[in-house]
Amino acid sequence: MSAETLVDRFVTAVIAASDYTATDHIYLVNRVLNIVGEGHQQPAPDTDELIDLKDALVAVAVANGKVGDTQNERDAVGAELMNFITPAPSIVNRHFWDTYQHAPQEALADFFALSKRNDYIKTRAIAKNIAFTHPSEYGDIEITINLSKPEKDPKQIALAKKVKATGYPKCNLCMENEGYQGRVDHAARANHRIIRFKIDDHEWGFQYSPYAYFNEHCIYLDSVHEEMVINGTTFKNLLTIVQQFPGYFAGSNADLPIVGGSILSHEHYQGGRHTFAMEKAPLETRLVFADYEDVTAGIVKWPMSVIRLNGDDLDRVSALAAKILDVWRNYTDEAVGVRAETNGERHHTITPIARMRNGQYELDLVLRDNQTSPKYPDGIFHPHKEYQHIKKENIGLIEVMGLAILPPRLKDELAVVADYIQGKNVQVAAYHQQWADDIKARHTDVTAENAMAIVQDEVGAVFVKVLECAGVFKRDAVGQQAFMRFAQQVGLKE
Repeated sequence: MSAETLVDRFVTAVIAASDYTATDHIYLVNRVLNIVGEGHQQPAPDTDELIDLKDALVAVAVANGKVGDTQNERDAVGAELMNFITPAPSIVNRHFWDTYQHAPQEALADFFALSKRNDYIKTRAIAKNIAFTHPSEYGDIEITINLSKPEKDPKQIALAKKVKATGYPKCNLCMENEGYQGRVDHAARANHRIIRFKIDDHEWGFQYSPYAYFNEHCIYLDSVHEEMVINGTTFKNLLTIVQQFPGYFAGSNADLPIVGGSILSHEHYQGGRHTFAMEKAPLETRLVFADYEDVTAGIVKWPMSVIRLNGDDLDRVSALAAKILDVWRNYTDEAVGVRAETNGERHHTITPIARMRNGQYELDLVLRDNQTSPKYPDGIFHPHKEYQHIKKENIGLIEVMGLAILPPRLKDELAVVADYIQGKNVQVAAYHQQWADDIKARHTDVTAENAMAIVQDEVGAVFVKVLECAGVFKRDAVGQQAFMRFAQQVGLKE
C-alpha cells in the first residue's frame, strides 16, 4: 500500500473528525504530503484510528528525511498532523464559553475530549503507567510508576546542545506555546490549545496536562511569565478557580526549592477531577481562631502538617489563610527543629489546595520547611536517605495529597525484588538490598502469585514514611504539641 493511500486514509479520518468536508480532500492530501514527503512507500495500518495513522505518517516523514529521528522531532510532525483536527484557539474558546453559559460541566468535557482526540493528552503513553494503592492509617495511598514520559534521547540531548537558545517561548508553560511547532530542545505544541479566563481582570489560561497523573489533570497558568509565589492572592486565586471550574480542585506547588515543584519560573497551579486520600482525611483536632469564628478550621489527620479551612465567604477563608501564612513565614520552634530562616535564607512556605465541598470553600494549607543540615543535606523535611531508593525527588503538590509519582526505573527493579523474595537467584540493585532482605525476612508465605503484590504494598509503606519525613510537626506527642503552639501563635480563641 502506498504512502499516498496512507495519506488518503488519514485525510478521510481527518474529515470525519473535523469541520473539513469531502471538497477539502485534495487540499488536505497535499498539505499532508508537504509535511511527510512523497517518496517513501509504507503500508497503512489496518485501522481508521487517527492516532495510529498519524504514527504511521510520522514514520514516513522520518524515512523521507523530512524530519530527524529524535523524539522531539517526531513529536513535532505528529502534533502538526493532529493540528488538522484541532480548531483555531478563537473557535475552541468560543465553543467553551458558549457551552459554559448553560452547561459548565459539558464545556469541560468537550475540551477534555478534544485534548484526547487530537493526541495532546498522550492517552496511550499514560496507559503504560503502573498504578496501585496502599491501605494506610491515613487512607488509601495511591502509587504510580511513571512510564508515560519518554526517556531522554541521547541524540536529542546532543543536538539540543548545538541549538542556539532563542528564549522563545520562555518556558513550557508560557501561552506562546500554543501552536508552537517545537524544536529539538523544546516540546511540540502545534495541536495545543488554551482556554482563556479572568481572575480579577487579569488573564489566565486553562489547559490539560499532556502526561496526566490523574483524571482530567489540568494546569491553570498566568498569562505573564513571572516566578511562582505563595501569598494572600494565591489563596484568593485558587478559591476563585474552583468556583469557576465545577468539580475540579486547584492547588499550587510551594514556591521554594526542595519543597517546591519542578517549574518555579512561571506562576501556575494544577487541578483536575480526582479525589485524593488527603481530601478524604478527617479533621482530628478542631481549631477556632479569634476574629475568624465564621471559618471552620482544624488539623487534618495526615502524615504531613495540614490545616483545613472551610467557609461560605471566599474573602474570609483566604484572609485567614493569609494570616496563617504570615505567621508561618516567621515562625521558629527550636524544640522541634523548625526555623523560619538561617543566614538570611527563608525556609517556610505553604502548599495550598482548594476545592468546593457541600457548597462551601475549602482550603488545605500544608506547612513546608526547606531546611537542610549535615545529617540531611537533601532536606530535613524531604525523603530521608533510607527511603530514597524508592523516592528521592521533591515532594510536590501531587505527592502531598497522597499520590506518589515514582521513577520508571522501579518497574524492572521491583520485578527483581519480587523474584528475590521468592528465593530466586537474582541480583537486586544495591540500594534496594537491605529493603529486599527485610521484606524477605518478614514474609514467609511468598509465592509467584503474591510476590509482586507484597512488594507493591511495601513500596506504599515506604511512601507513607516519605510523607511523614516531609511533615514539619511529627505525628508523635511532641510534634502535635508543637503544632498546637503554632496554632496558638496564629490566634486560637480562648
